[in-house]
Amino acid sequence: MTDPNGNRLVVDALSKSFPRPGRGRPSREVLGGLSFTAQPGEFVSVIGPSGCGKSTLFNMLAGLETPDAGSVRFGGDTRPVSAHCAYMPQKDLLFPWRTVLDNTILGLLVHGVPKVEARRRAVELFDAFGLSGFEDARPSQLSGGMRQRAALLRTVVQERELLLLDEPFGALDSLTRTEMQAWLQGVWQRYRWMVLMITHDIREAVYLSDRVVVLSARPATVRREVRIDLPRPRTLSMITAPEFAALEQELLDVLTEESRPAPAAPGPVVSS
Repeated sequence: MTDPNGNRLVVDALSKSFPRPGRGRPSREVLGGLSFTAQPGEFVSVIGPSGCGKSTLFNMLAGLETPDAGSVRFGGDTRPVSAHCAYMPQKDLLFPWRTVLDNTILGLLVHGVPKVEARRRAVELFDAFGLSGFEDARPSQLSGGMRQRAALLRTVVQERELLLLDEPFGALDSLTRTEMQAWLQGVWQRYRWMVLMITHDIREAVYLSDRVVVLSARPATVRREVRIDLPRPRTLSMITAPEFAALEQELLDVLTEESRPAPAAPGPVVSS
């Protein structure tokens, strides 16, 4: 699904505030002029302090919020960026009364694709997503990792140029999360989607990404962009390599820099 025209995502000086409850209270500024880009076929992770506005950013890209200032655009297309996005939220949100197959086609049905065509498109992906044979199962019959793969398939089958992944593995146990990271890397290398992923896991960001965008505390701006120049495919053994550890440390240093106390101002000089 790489865009043949070379379109890229451009987030330009994005600002957003939300009113506080109570008369006369100032608005809470969440985004403070946020700017970055993402290229076709690029995997970009967004990390930052808790509450800095990462989900607000995704809501704007998905068309669920509007900015106070700045803009988001996709190449030269005049349509909203949401027309190019498929959004996978933190929870899988699979309906328990629907089969796995019928869960994966919900996005297509919402966009008016006939059910027979939607099913045909989704079934073609079941093998690549490790779900072959579970088309007629209910979500309760799937493991946590399989539920997340079903949720990602539901996102991918919409055939949008940009995938928004909001902490897709945050609810999984450590072992399953590691397995899913390796699986996602493999399936991404096969299809080369443009991916924007929110994560709180620095190691996950380094392992999966081509580039990591580090946000400041609220109101969020871009503190640093770190390119991950590690060879692909990346193996789990690479996590212990010195170059991997150095990238982790660089990102950790940027994230913790703001939380360090400022040096105390020198006191007055008292003459004896």
